[in-house]
Amino acid sequence: MVSLKDIASRCGVSVATVSKALNGQQDVSQETRERVRRTAEEMGYMANAAARTLKTHRSYNLGVLFVDARSSGLAHEYFSAVLDSIRVQAESCGYDITFINRNLGDRPTSYLQHCRYRGVDGVIIASVDFMDPMVVELVNSDLPIVTIDHVFNNRSAVVSDNITGMQSLTEYAIGMGHRKLAFLHGERTAVTEQRLIGFHRACSAAGITVPEEWIQESAYHDTANCYRLTRELLSRSERPDCIFFPDDFSYVGGMNAIRELGLRIPEDISVLGYDGIRLSQILSPRLTTWRQDTDALGRRAASRLVEMIEHPRTTIPDQLIVSGELLRGESVKDLTNR
Repeated sequence: MVSLKDIASRCGVSVATVSKALNGQQDVSQETRERVRRTAEEMGYMANAAARTLKTHRSYNLGVLFVDARSSGLAHEYFSAVLDSIRVQAESCGYDITFINRNLGDRPTSYLQHCRYRGVDGVIIASVDFMDPMVVELVNSDLPIVTIDHVFNNRSAVVSDNITGMQSLTEYAIGMGHRKLAFLHGERTAVTEQRLIGFHRACSAAGITVPEEWIQESAYHDTANCYRLTRELLSRSERPDCIFFPDDFSYVGGMNAIRELGLRIPEDISVLGYDGIRLSQILSPRLTTWRQDTDALGRRAASRLVEMIEHPRTTIPDQLIVSGELLRGESVKDLTNR
């Protein structure tokens, strides 16, 4: 069976370019569109794809619902890595992906209506307000659904082990002798609740009581707010000696605040992030963080969705837990050697 990859190889272009050309998208030149379509026809791609659709009653197209209120998703390494692993796995299974939104041209629509219009076989839902009525409507539809980092009843989900990740990070800081811990966490989501549980479990096991004012809500990927909250924490008469940030990217705001206050990392204040993006390991000092397995998150979500589509009678909705690993950087001071 001829694939997009086969056509791309023949034409000397990327798979993405072939997909755009066959779908008539205008960011591919007319010359390239015509060459790709001609090659696809010569190789029998259109006939095979049409025959396959008629035979299986499937479009071989997976919807991806990804809403990023901060408009940083595709530019943010964590999210872009998850989305890319979804794409790679989907293509390896013979599927394309389509991003789902609330518009068909200039006409507003619901997520479910968009899915019906595009004829997707199933949907992966990630990085959205899972309580949004339109998201709930989609989840309650008859389409196969897999969510990432959120669990609905009777739906499959792929989730990072956020409790273990945050608990391990906190235990590491405590093991380095820190007991004055502050936590700037993200907005209230299932992910945040899990990380708070991990944080409090580690503190409770060590007999540490954290002042309420040292646990502040910020937002994921919000450097400006982390900058502001970090300055507030470190301007108090009694201040922490170790700060946990919502994620590696937002830590940059905290880092700037710390340095503007004339403090050094980790000599004066220790810091930890979350995600394990490449940026965290090229900062000076290298950030101690928890690396999430973005490849496994996207790959398993796509694989499970394809399994549900192709074997609906034997696939049971369940939760797949994806573990990560602690990256020991240079941002946590060892107080045990004092």
